[in-house]
Amino acid sequence: MLNFSIARLPRIEFGTGVIKKLPDIITGYGPNILLVTGARSFLSTRHGQSFLDQLKQRAITLQHCMIAEEPSPALIDDLVKTFANETFDAVIGIGGGSALDAAKAVAGLIKIQRSVMDYLEGVGPELPYHGPTIPFIAVPTTAGTGSEATKNAVLSVQGENGFKKSFRHDKLVAEYAIVDPDLLASCPPSVIAANGMDALTQLLESYVSIKSNAFTDALSISGLQAMHDALIPLYHQQGELAQHREKMAYAALLSGITLAQVGLGSVHGLASPLGAFYPIPHGVVCGTLVASATRINIQSLLTREPTNKALAKYLHVAEILCQKRFIDPQAAYNTLIDLLAQWTNELTLPRLSHYGLQETALDKVIANCRGSSMKTNPIVLTDEEIRRILLERL
Repeated sequence: MLNFSIARLPRIEFGTGVIKKLPDIITGYGPNILLVTGARSFLSTRHGQSFLDQLKQRAITLQHCMIAEEPSPALIDDLVKTFANETFDAVIGIGGGSALDAAKAVAGLIKIQRSVMDYLEGVGPELPYHGPTIPFIAVPTTAGTGSEATKNAVLSVQGENGFKKSFRHDKLVAEYAIVDPDLLASCPPSVIAANGMDALTQLLESYVSIKSNAFTDALSISGLQAMHDALIPLYHQQGELAQHREKMAYAALLSGITLAQVGLGSVHGLASPLGAFYPIPHGVVCGTLVASATRINIQSLLTREPTNKALAKYLHVAEILCQKRFIDPQAAYNTLIDLLAQWTNELTLPRLSHYGLQETALDKVIANCRGSSMKTNPIVLTDEEIRRILLERL
């Protein structure tokens, strides 16, 4: 019953102050570095200035590009062409999920000079990827996507014919993940809310995934407990903020590990078309749908698969997040759903209609939601059940 297989993970350096290890780690790869950061550039912070000073002392040559929004295939191809004649010893991604995903993709393509569309799932020829890659080091500055621990570079084209798909391969996994909770200090409440609910959803969905196992379950449970302790206090800037940042960074890291190993569920299945067709931030999709998706999953399981092990797992999640023991499973399910809805409201996450989604467009969203994430949902949902998830948060 304990059989499982765990795919490649980065070497992980976690803890307050570990960012100070980064210059020495980079030095071990060589003197020529490509640095990819987000729009809220790490380099403008006190940690960033110290980092630059350390690199200068080590005679490390740095080229820098900034990712201002969710990366598209065209952006990745442009960056690959820009640096076609450069020889880099490592690519360093520092920022949120967009910066890390862009850095991951660029590291995987500079040496082979092919379009990322050749490898992107579901929209191109889907050629087998063989590398070679440039060594990639991931340094998250938000607590949400868990991209530092995954083999996925999520790329998107937004609009009526848009898509949100992954370039994924074990060779794209970071060699190092440097996770320093101190780097979260500059995150505004809106980022804490959206990214926190993304990580929470990843932990919950991977825990009830049809591919879950004892190893990933242990990580999911630990991450959910940390999320309970830290998300709402950190959003309101209450209590021991350093401890809250530490727990949020820990939970997000674990969510990346678990999703990479066992997949996700209906929320992330819907996040793909919603994020492609509408300007909805990924974390907002997760935060606004997680309560309704949990409700529909549980109702469907009770109706069609009452012996499914995911029902016992939802009860356990209720006990972790609500900090209460339940004798009656239905009371546990109701309390869990109410808590998730309460968090969505408390974190002021907008409804989907805020971004232009209308009921007349739901058929198109539903028709495009059955990608890899939906395939690991604990139960196969009907189109009507998926519609109910969306209608609850329209």
